[in-house]
Amino acid sequence: MDKQIKRKGLGKGLGALLSERTQEKEELMPVEDRSFEILIENISTNPFQPRTNFEPVALNELKESIQSQGIIQPITVRKIGESKFQLISGERRLQASKLAGLTKIPAFIREATDNQMLEMGLIENIQRENLNAMEVALAYKRLIDECNIKQEEVGAKVGKDRTTVTNYLRLLNLPIAVQEGLKLKKLSMGHARALLGIEDEKLLQKIYQDIVENELSVRKVEEIIKYHNSDKKTKNITKKSNSIQKRSLEEFQESFSGVFNRKVLVLADENSKGEIKIPFGSRSELDEILNKLRKK
Repeated sequence: MDKQIKRKGLGKGLGALLSERTQEKEELMPVEDRSFEILIENISTNPFQPRTNFEPVALNELKESIQSQGIIQPITVRKIGESKFQLISGERRLQASKLAGLTKIPAFIREATDNQMLEMGLIENIQRENLNAMEVALAYKRLIDECNIKQEEVGAKVGKDRTTVTNYLRLLNLPIAVQEGLKLKKLSMGHARALLGIEDEKLLQKIYQDIVENELSVRKVEEIIKYHNSDKKTKNITKKSNSIQKRSLEEFQESFSGVFNRKVLVLADENSKGEIKIPFGSRSELDEILNKLRKK
């Protein structure tokens, strides 16, 4: 008898046995930790879905994986009515399952407010590896603005350090054209971080075009920016030097004007070569100037 039972068990195949054991295990779990088979037609999309674009190629690859391996990770939904559910997270898996021709999908059922739905959806998407840099940056911003999470708390929720979160948020300070380039992966996160070191927006746009048209490396971009910043520093020093020179000439003019009791003009170039102009209105004034020079 035991042998017959054993043979019957083996005849089911490994997949069936694993399915039975998983089902037995889930029956011992709390309801919120168990997954249920739900009709796909009864699931509406998440109105708070943070992702706006799903790459067709990647979606098709996921569809093929589902057709051969099934759904490995259940989606997460909330109940909104009798046999009606709303997606919390797992949009790609849901869309790919539809493409694969499935009618049911495994799902975890959670209780969640609109705010919690947005937060869970954002966090799940941030933790995926196929997001572009701007999608991550905007997701962080939404967590802060719409979920009322402090910036220093965001890192802890998504498993990233604070510096990483800050670097992504800084991308939102870039010109729109550059942000669009990041979305389309015309430049990398490294390029974008380098561009953040440029204050002159016209120069920033020019270097961005060079990156796109000439496929500049991050190191090359950093070198270009270093050169421009160094050149700007030199100009600032020259400007400051000229300002000091101008101030010194004004002091000389005041001194000369005090000596000759009239407005004296002192002119000089960068090499301190120049002239002194002492105006006079008559022969007597000229004699007066000459007498003062002799006394000196």
